[in-house]
Amino acid sequence: MYPKLFPLSCPPLQDSPPRPKHMTVAFLKTHKTAGTTVQNILFRFAERHNLTVALPHPTCEHQFCYPRNFSAHFVHPATRPPHVLASHLRFDRAELERLMPPGTVYVTILREPAAMFESLFSYYNQYCPAFRRVPNASLEAFLHAPETYYRAGEHFAMFAHNTLAYDLGGDNERSPREDAAYLAGLIRQVEEVFSLVMIAEYFDESLVLLRRLLAWDLEDVLYAKLNARAASSRLASIPASLAQAARAWNALDAGLYDHFNATFWRRVAHAGRACVEREARELREARERLLRRCFGEEPVLRPAAQIRTKQLQPWQPSRKVDIMGYDLPSGVAGPATEACLKLAMPEVQYSNYLLRKQKRRVGVRARPEPVLDNPPPPRPIRALPRIPQGH
Repeated sequence: MYPKLFPLSCPPLQDSPPRPKHMTVAFLKTHKTAGTTVQNILFRFAERHNLTVALPHPTCEHQFCYPRNFSAHFVHPATRPPHVLASHLRFDRAELERLMPPGTVYVTILREPAAMFESLFSYYNQYCPAFRRVPNASLEAFLHAPETYYRAGEHFAMFAHNTLAYDLGGDNERSPREDAAYLAGLIRQVEEVFSLVMIAEYFDESLVLLRRLLAWDLEDVLYAKLNARAASSRLASIPASLAQAARAWNALDAGLYDHFNATFWRRVAHAGRACVEREARELREARERLLRRCFGEEPVLRPAAQIRTKQLQPWQPSRKVDIMGYDLPSGVAGPATEACLKLAMPEVQYSNYLLRKQKRRVGVRARPEPVLDNPPPPRPIRALPRIPQGH
């Protein structure tokens, strides 16, 4: 079960934490759960403290050969042994413990399954065959008869059924209605490994718990929202009937979410709800000040076509989905500008940058490139290359 790490008192935020900052963290980045924003927080922390970040081998692109089970062989040798891991992978406890040092804190994040499924359906509509089969790309049509379109074991099928369970290393084809013991066992496995399960709907409160768990400062968990869809690319609200159907189809995910959402609020209560709410409010205020300093007095998310700084242009999954981002004001430069660039840098660009930087640090031959260069655009999601057995 979770360790009791939170004091019952409510010390002022500006006071230094009583423990040294924890420097070894493995974040299981689940899909469409605000995980990219958490990843960016961890990447920037690692850079500030000169920590090594585990990054995928180029054959895996920017994910650890997902959807394959994670293997330590998927990690680029220039990024081993790591202090921080935060890129997409399918959880495998033994392989991660083989890679990460003893004492690593494991954390992850979950999202309400109906909202998450709507996001998955939109984002991966061009890549998941089950979604491509649906006439007029209709979420309602899919959820009315998911078995009509879904094929278990098909490439990227996990995006169409119990994605959270799959990412956590579980069997996404199991049904808690038919086998309640399986869900209970999966929950126990998660609780054995993860010191904190964050909840996307309560993102700032989650960061307060993360900050306390790791003994980090408020500044260490400031963020810009990344990989967000434009309002035109998402449902403003999910009708109750669709939400119920999504939860029924993703019953394993719903069971996981309901359990860890309840656990989350027990942790908040133990930390002191008033304390957590106050820290979350101070975090939001500090974040707004940072965004104004970096992106102007009225910082707004922009479509990729309106972002002049190429390093900040988010990858677009399809012509039907607009992923937003921030842009730097024109005519500014210097260390503060670089920090602002990192704050809003999308996953692919930041991963590529860190890999080049860490290659240079260990002496691997690599072309020296400044952070403000213009990298090639990320490639679309595609079938994974075959990796020989034993590698």
